[in-house]
Amino acid sequence: MKTRCLSIFLLTLGVAASVARADQPISVQFVPVQSAELTFEMSLTGTFAAKDAVDLGFRQGGRVTEVLVDEGDRVRAGQALAYTDPVQQDQALSVAEASLSSARATEAQARQAFDRAEAMLERGVGTRAGRDQAQQALSQAEGAVRRARSQADQARRAVEDTVLRAPQDSVVTARDVDAGQIVGAAQAVISLAVLGGLEAVFQTPDVPKLDRAMGAEVVLEPIDVDAPDLIGRVIEIAPLVDPQTGTVTLRVRVQETGQDAEMDIGLLGAAVRGTVHFPAGAAIAVPWTALTRDGDQPAVWVVNAEGRADLTQVQIERFANGEVLLKGGVAEGQVVVGAGSQMLYPGRPVLDAGIAPETVMPAATMAPEAEE
Repeated sequence: MKTRCLSIFLLTLGVAASVARADQPISVQFVPVQSAELTFEMSLTGTFAAKDAVDLGFRQGGRVTEVLVDEGDRVRAGQALAYTDPVQQDQALSVAEASLSSARATEAQARQAFDRAEAMLERGVGTRAGRDQAQQALSQAEGAVRRARSQADQARRAVEDTVLRAPQDSVVTARDVDAGQIVGAAQAVISLAVLGGLEAVFQTPDVPKLDRAMGAEVVLEPIDVDAPDLIGRVIEIAPLVDPQTGTVTLRVRVQETGQDAEMDIGLLGAAVRGTVHFPAGAAIAVPWTALTRDGDQPAVWVVNAEGRADLTQVQIERFANGEVLLKGGVAEGQVVVGAGSQMLYPGRPVLDAGIAPETVMPAATMAPEAEE
């Protein structure tokens, strides 16, 4: 009987000791909850293009008689690039100029008749009706001159339009016509890249929050071209996704660097690699070691005012390298448990082991594909 009582006493004492040991504080990593400014990082691949480009064509169709430029040629503003046969335009101009000369002669005769009728009326040997009739004939003759002058100007412009000229200093990027070829009105025959600025054109997936990249700085690294890295800013993000490629066009204006036009010409059409960072809002950042589960919901251990661990459910914004970004459940200023959280249960006392947080930083950088 004494032996049995002694066994029960020792067992009770051992359980009590175990409970006492289990309630002893455990050293874990304390991580202050901080708000992180999120930044997306994207790597893009595209090509350099001119800031301004134009496709030129003749106002009227016809047979091309001469092409004076080829791809890669630099041209000046007003320089002739190509000609079409002007025979019909020259004939139309001759007819218009003859009509103008005839209308001017008729006007001169009508003016003389009006002057005579006016003078006769003043001397009292003419009638007011005769003067009014002469004035009406003069008005009709003046109108005919205005119409003939307009037709002559139009015919003169048609002759000028048989010469295709460069609107600005530029470089020829494409030539789609040869002498003897028949072209239609407004058909693109020569393409020009206007000197004075470059853009980088990229095709990128339509990732979330892409619109926040507007105005962001982009580092541009020319590929297979011996040129220094350039800096640009996003100036355009297409509002629609290309149905064929499933991508969005993104344009970056290259900042002026004082480089000569020859370097700009050398970069036209060259491949370029771009790296862009842009803001993506804010979230609560905790190390990945803090994340656990409460049933089927994500949770973290929060250290309360009594120094005990409370299991708290959280809402995950997205995952990043080495950390979890939360959009709810905890607030800035609270303390969560990082390393050592697997040893906890609700209400267990905890002590700060002084382990430096691994990746909790004031800002988080993520690739777009890291989004949940």
